[in-house]
Amino acid sequence: MTPGRLITIEGIEGAGKSTVARWVCEWLQRRSVSAQLTREPGGTELAERVRRIVLERGSESVSATAETLLMFAARDIHLVNLIGPALARGDWVVCDRFTDATRAYQGAGRGVDAAWIEQLAARVHGGLEPACTLLLDLPVAVGLARAKSRRDGACDRFEAETAAFFERVRAGYLALARREPRRIQLIEASASLEDVQRQVAAVLSRLTAAGGGA
Repeated sequence: MTPGRLITIEGIEGAGKSTVARWVCEWLQRRSVSAQLTREPGGTELAERVRRIVLERGSESVSATAETLLMFAARDIHLVNLIGPALARGDWVVCDRFTDATRAYQGAGRGVDAAWIEQLAARVHGGLEPACTLLLDLPVAVGLARAKSRRDGACDRFEAETAAFFERVRAGYLALARREPRRIQLIEASASLEDVQRQVAAVLSRLTAAGGGA
């Protein structure tokens, strides 16, 4: 059986990750690729409960350290119960956020030690890295305006963050893309949805033709 592949979608708030993730899954399925859509933090019933803890704006504060540990706890649950079995079956998994989000949000955004994040990543998912990561990039002001217009109800802990925080997160993502240009494919997310889809389709066509390498 051919091993499955992990495709991840990354970007700041308002970049359109969920929309693109659904479209990627549908694109693969139209080409007879067995694909499963999921998200982080979350993806399974138990991991979604951890997600609620991470996002909830309650009376108690959550330190950057605790936030990072919760992200990896949810990721471990997700990997064991959904991602790992799906890949073992030969499915492709399309995941809205993965460890690059921790590197960008908790690392660049919160200032958590990058080496410690990599130690946790090695412990939780070892040699498993995405076959391809689509980084949806756009200016922070544009992303936050989009996110605000789409928001239904109160904002969560991350949505309530400052523009300066998201500038650090975006810079962190772009630094990752410079370090891993083959895996991380930069998508101009401020373009129209049709243009974003064209950019993504070009990457996916190369990925499927190459058997996994973009």
